[in-house]
Amino acid sequence: MHRGPDDQGVMTDGDFGFGMRRLSIIDIEGGHQPFHSPDGRYALVFNGEIYNFRDLRRELQALGRVFESAGDTEVILAGYERWGDDVWARLDGMFAVAVWDMHARRLTLARDPVGIKPLYYTDQAAGFAFGSELKTLTLLPGMAFDVDARALHDYFSFGHVRTPRSIYAQVRTLPPGHVMTIEASGTPTMRAYWTPAYHPAEPRSEAQWIEQFRDQWLDTIGKQMVADVDVGAFLSGGVDSSAVVAAMAQVSDRPVRTFTIGFPDPRFDESLHAEAIARHLGCNHVTRTLELAEAQAMLPEVQHCYDEPFADPSAVPTWYVSQIAAQEVKVALSGDGGDELFFGYKRHATERRIGALPAPLRKLARALDAVPTLPSRHANAVLQRWRKTTGSAALPNGVARFFAKTQITNEAFRREIFSADFLAEEEGGIAALVAEYFPDPAAISVDTLEQFGLADLALNLPGAMLTKVDRASMAHSLEVRVPMLGQGMVDLALSMPADMKLHGKVGKYVIRQAIAPWLPEGILDRRKQGFQMPLAAWFAGDFGAYAEQLWRDSGVREQGMWRTGAVDKVFADHRAGKRDYSRFLYALAIYCLWWIGRPKAVAVGIL
Repeated sequence: MHRGPDDQGVMTDGDFGFGMRRLSIIDIEGGHQPFHSPDGRYALVFNGEIYNFRDLRRELQALGRVFESAGDTEVILAGYERWGDDVWARLDGMFAVAVWDMHARRLTLARDPVGIKPLYYTDQAAGFAFGSELKTLTLLPGMAFDVDARALHDYFSFGHVRTPRSIYAQVRTLPPGHVMTIEASGTPTMRAYWTPAYHPAEPRSEAQWIEQFRDQWLDTIGKQMVADVDVGAFLSGGVDSSAVVAAMAQVSDRPVRTFTIGFPDPRFDESLHAEAIARHLGCNHVTRTLELAEAQAMLPEVQHCYDEPFADPSAVPTWYVSQIAAQEVKVALSGDGGDELFFGYKRHATERRIGALPAPLRKLARALDAVPTLPSRHANAVLQRWRKTTGSAALPNGVARFFAKTQITNEAFRREIFSADFLAEEEGGIAALVAEYFPDPAAISVDTLEQFGLADLALNLPGAMLTKVDRASMAHSLEVRVPMLGQGMVDLALSMPADMKLHGKVGKYVIRQAIAPWLPEGILDRRKQGFQMPLAAWFAGDFGAYAEQLWRDSGVREQGMWRTGAVDKVFADHRAGKRDYSRFLYALAIYCLWWIGRPKAVAVGIL
């Protein structure tokens, strides 16, 4: 219901059927789904938005197609009739699409290039099924759903389950940029229609790159503001959201509606910076402060919208800001994707420094592992961050260091808290992950930063960032668009030299330079924050006691995969300030909440 409160439709054809709940954004009256081709052969359901649908519509009209509606849904179907599976690479947008061919009895599923919109599927003896969320599948009769031990390793290593896995062994995600065909025989085939790859452009000056970015950015924002309903934006006060709102103000003829979340702790609160930018740009701005007690109270509801364990703490403020925005608009633009495309994370600057070191020197950096626990909570937190950096230094390439740097727990810690039988599922460690996803890092680029960045784009972006935003926003029937991931922006970033993205120590350099004339001077010269939670302090206080109660009362402690005494000690050591275990403890609390509320169809007693 939450993904589509405005309209619904169902179609059946013998032993096949599909349905759709619609959040009406464009062509409100004429966009009913399933949408049928004029000859009745094809039917389509579609979640998302296509931003270049008007250009494609004109192209198809020139080829003789007559359109009955004004929106993007019919354009996708008409494109599929004309070009077949070649249509997917022509679409600039976010989408999960299903097309049913009644004559050939063939089902085609396609997902957008970077994975903005989700698409799950399961192929079992009871049948083949797909949907935008896991809960659409676990409600089906006759299906089995067993917790996937490998998915749990993903989750407690990275805070989310890596594509193509889901928390269930029988369910997979269609990877970004892929199309799947299920023939009448019932055999699925899958192929990539788009794969991220660097394609360096002809040399040009810094000023030319900045001008090209600004032109492409304004064009992208203009296209993504098209809607038949009110459009707003999330504004955290950081570079990417400021770039979104500043460009919206450039192309819009009325004030932009903006929304931000503040925190009582000034170390995590960017709301004053967001308000300063909103005033400068003439926005209609809304700020809400999120108290930690409120965050704790809403955590079970936040976790429920993900259908599987998902341990990004910023899901809580993202869920809350979506709730606030949905009270005033049906569409919001967000700055997600800028860090991955334009090297904006601190880990990218770290990789640039580490990648430039000779291998023997990188191996020596691991000596920090021998430093014992210190008497100060702050000193231990600093030491822990340095260990995470130096611990990855000796790894052989940027992809391996990507996996090491994006972990929420390392292998040594997992050996302490998990049983030997459970750990047997994780054989190979980081080397096995490199072999699974990027077996030849040098084929990505000779630059280890570009290796690292492409892994971020292909894995962390769809698995963590985009999952977070899609579920948190759609829980409130709010469509969030991500203009940084418009196809023109992605192509531009993949053609741009690395030093235009990470310039010295300055990440997202080209974005900063392009939008600087639109913003107050110096407003972006701050440490990156975003909608982040004060986790360490949260777990040292009352929330730590709440999480420990979940651990003891949820039934998770009795699962055979744990060394329970070691986990009990983690809680105690965190309270004492010996180490910051907040990311693991948050993941554990979320897992406990998921386990408590898991669907009835999920098998019990297998862990």
